[in-house]
Amino acid sequence: MKKWCGASGVCINEMNQILMVLQGTPEEEKTWSIPSGGREEGETFEACCVREIEEETGYKTRILEEIMIKKGSYEDLKIAFEVHYFGVEVVGGDMNIQDPDHLIYDVTWKSAEEIEVLKLTYPEDRTFLIETLKSYQEEAKRNGN
Repeated sequence: MKKWCGASGVCINEMNQILMVLQGTPEEEKTWSIPSGGREEGETFEACCVREIEEETGYKTRILEEIMIKKGSYEDLKIAFEVHYFGVEVVGGDMNIQDPDHLIYDVTWKSAEEIEVLKLTYPEDRTFLIETLKSYQEEAKRNGN
């Protein structure tokens, strides 16, 4: 079984929305996900996360923390995967799709309510994304923001 490794960035703005991209190949239905992609040879998971976010959204980010690692496999495709999820913050750049693979069609910020009903690329991430937004909001309230 082939192994695929990649990274995803969870970026939350001051309006308590997560940065998301609409993606897919030209022939498939487009779905939403957080910016993510495959790790290149010799690249750390952190560097992969920062690079993918900039390519897909135009934003320059920095890693705040590693949130989780998702491992699994798609038996039908004979692929095992390992994806590292990082909390990130925007430190520069402007919203602008620069994806060299031409798989990104839109970039926007989505609220928990919107994520509840979006067609997600990885539906198993829905609960995680909503819970992450809720914890971020609770933490902001505790800190007086």
